[in-house]
Amino acid sequence: MEPIELAFEELGNSDACPLIILHGFFASSRNWRQVAERLSAGFHVYVPDMRNHGSSPHVPVMDYPSMAADLKLFLDQREIKAAHFLGHSMGGKVAMWFALNYPEYVDKLIVVDIAPVSYKHSFDHLIQALKALPLSEISNRKQAEAELAAEIPELGYRQFLLQNLVLSHGEYRWRIDLDIFYRMAPNIIAFPETEQLEPFTGSALFIAGADSDYVKLDDITVLFPEADLSIIDNAGHWLHVQQPDIFIERVENFLLD
Repeated sequence: MEPIELAFEELGNSDACPLIILHGFFASSRNWRQVAERLSAGFHVYVPDMRNHGSSPHVPVMDYPSMAADLKLFLDQREIKAAHFLGHSMGGKVAMWFALNYPEYVDKLIVVDIAPVSYKHSFDHLIQALKALPLSEISNRKQAEAELAAEIPELGYRQFLLQNLVLSHGEYRWRIDLDIFYRMAPNIIAFPETEQLEPFTGSALFIAGADSDYVKLDDITVLFPEADLSIIDNAGHWLHVQQPDIFIERVENFLLD
């Protein structure tokens, strides 16, 4: 397994405690910029683009062991001996797998609206809808959004996905490789086998949206026995977008405690 060098954004005072923010599937560091800017008042924040996302390289393999290896390389290159980790969705699974395999690197762990389990849903329909978008006929982003409306009815989610659509030399193209995403999506939905791993006994906080059903306490405590579960009302899977003030308050309270 060959780790790759990740593109990243960096904010805050280099003398402060490092905080690594890990984004979800189809996202990138830019989706966390506002949260990162607010947290950078007290932390040295790094927000990497995970492999095949944002400005990071495209590679054929995308699973949690490979992404955790990328993360270890990222830390070693910067001589970061330990850091706080905050991961959302796919990024939360990366953070959990990293903590289980490299616990000495982890000060405190925050996992946002995801659990260390394999889920049942599929991204096949979504990815096929994106692949079917007639890019040669698209003249602006609003047209692309309208084309996807029937298959992806939620406006906010369409707009989020279309952040991966970029204009290059007068033509629209996908920043991400949808074929890789299609092949690797089952790895993202799953979580690797953990029977041979010791639980992570450090401080951990799981934050979930009250309107989301991704996280159950029983799914957490076997692998993360010291974890607390915090629920944010009037929020679903995108709780850091839907309730940013409450989300940041709970993150800061946990990290600074």
